[in-house]
Amino acid sequence: MKADKYAVTGAKKVDIRKLPTDSKKDKADKEKILAKYEENKQELALLQDKFYADGREGIIVVIQALDASGKDSAIKNVFSGVNPQGVKVVSFKAPTSEELAHDYLWRIHQNVPRRGEIAVFNRSHYEDLITVQVENIKPHYHMAQRNIGKDDEKFFDERCEQVNNFEEYLYQNSYRVVKIFLHITPEEQAEQLLERIEVPEKNWKFRSDDLKVMDKFGAYIDCFNDVINKTSTKHSPWYVLPGDQRWYTRYLITEILLDVMKSCEPEYPALPEEEKAKLEESAKILREAIDGGGSSKKKAKK
Repeated sequence: MKADKYAVTGAKKVDIRKLPTDSKKDKADKEKILAKYEENKQELALLQDKFYADGREGIIVVIQALDASGKDSAIKNVFSGVNPQGVKVVSFKAPTSEELAHDYLWRIHQNVPRRGEIAVFNRSHYEDLITVQVENIKPHYHMAQRNIGKDDEKFFDERCEQVNNFEEYLYQNSYRVVKIFLHITPEEQAEQLLERIEVPEKNWKFRSDDLKVMDKFGAYIDCFNDVINKTSTKHSPWYVLPGDQRWYTRYLITEILLDVMKSCEPEYPALPEEEKAKLEESAKILREAIDGGGSSKKKAKK
């Protein structure tokens, strides 16, 4: 089951509120999906090694969702088999005073990875389009009146345009931006929050303020629907993935990553001709060193 069916590219408007939150529509066989998921993770590890060595493109994976949608566990599981040297995970919390003193994309750009690497953004610049809007944070910005004095619709439409330009700029500089929204039901969110209370090992994740956000579930979904439609582009699409069944969500994420990495067509760098000519000579020196070391070890044992 390929994930491209869940892609939103901007070619046509979608209503994410009507999109599936589970695998029922796909009639997914859980046992087969879990087996394919493990195969995908192994393939990802091999492909990432080549991608890292190639170093011509970088990938930014943006994961957005409402609270308790499984962002952390998805990142932990999907990327468990890749080389950590080529992957970094950045969790964007509420901005610090230093970050608020800059434009909202400042902290994002600082975390753009080197080409050859993958950055996973747990939340992202989209918080400045979604949370700021739903929680009405804009009036508290310390900015010129010519900016925050604009009506909300114009202000956030401009932000969507800024984000589109930023992501296109990254694409033009050899980066791929892949945006994933984990789509869940209010009931699934309530179950996950309850689990944080009932399972002692998960108590640390729970905050009573989570219930206030839960009350705004509809407002957040409406806002995500609007922003996803305005920021879905051919080069930086959104993927609205069913999130109620985490085993299926994780599998779909691996499908997306494989497609993106393959589209980069990574290759191991070719050795310069002058170095190729020295390979056999260098190998001979190393074999002699190994043989000599072996003789020394035998003498030491006697």
